[in-house]
Amino acid sequence: MTFNYKNVYIKDTSTIAGPYEKDGPLKKYFDKTYSDLYFGEKSFEKAEVKLVKDALVMLMKKTALTKKDIELTIGGDLLNQITASTYGTYSVGNAFVGIYGACSTSVLGMIIGSNFIDDGRCNNACVVVSSHNLSSEKQFRNPIEYGAPRPSSATFTATGAAACLLTNEKTNVKVDCATLGKIVDYNQNDVNDMGRVMAPAVVETLLTHFEETGRSVDDYDLILTGDLGVYGKAILQDYMFNVHDVDLSNNYNDCGVMLYDLEKQEEVNAGGSGPVCSALVNFSYVYDQLKKKKLKRVLLIATGALFSPTMVYQKENINSIAHAISLEAV
Repeated sequence: MTFNYKNVYIKDTSTIAGPYEKDGPLKKYFDKTYSDLYFGEKSFEKAEVKLVKDALVMLMKKTALTKKDIELTIGGDLLNQITASTYGTYSVGNAFVGIYGACSTSVLGMIIGSNFIDDGRCNNACVVVSSHNLSSEKQFRNPIEYGAPRPSSATFTATGAAACLLTNEKTNVKVDCATLGKIVDYNQNDVNDMGRVMAPAVVETLLTHFEETGRSVDDYDLILTGDLGVYGKAILQDYMFNVHDVDLSNNYNDCGVMLYDLEKQEEVNAGGSGPVCSALVNFSYVYDQLKKKKLKRVLLIATGALFSPTMVYQKENINSIAHAISLEAV
């Protein structure tokens, strides 16, 4: 399902990054970074709430708006009951929509906000997402004290928060169109290989987007997925070329690969993941390149693995989804 937008723009963004992201190649594009994983708080969950608050404070500062100027706040994270978002966005905006799309949350939030604005339901919408490496590891895989070794195919949950303010006021970056994805099940059940789980969802959404818009790979300066990591990226490229004759070798990359220096930061394994992973790349580097018109049109495809430890323990497959949004330099 694809939506075309006439009157939706990005007013500004904010990005707050953790210590591993700070050591990555995109450091200079982040608004604020931390050198430890507690950020002065007593738990990792409270630390993630602080990240959300930091991102919103930074966004308010950059847009010269107050909390009450925000008409709609859309937030999501990986914690149970999206508590980082609900605690972190308290008192910001006049309405709140909590969403869960796993690692696809940032683009899903942008699509929801863009629909509200383009339909004239509101004038602006703030989208904020977060994740924390250790709070996520504790919840989804093993207790962090356990120290379980991870295979090379495992991705590394990014730590940070990122926010984006959508508006009907014309700016230099326009939200052009978006394609909602559908849930896919390709018989995968390895929680340590999210790239293999999510790559099929990208295939479904990308082909749908091309079909419904009449566009092709060549219509974009950059196509970005997030977060397939090294192995998922390779699977996607191979499948699209050999099965659908679509060449992604020239203008395609993955946010999970871009966020870290994979040669020097060996602890991140196959690359980044988590709701904030693609947002840290898209709301910093990509947004900067669009503002400077070094990129004219970008397709962001955020991916999500829709599972819980409970379902994995019951031997169920891991479903996945991907949502796409097109941004243009005005």
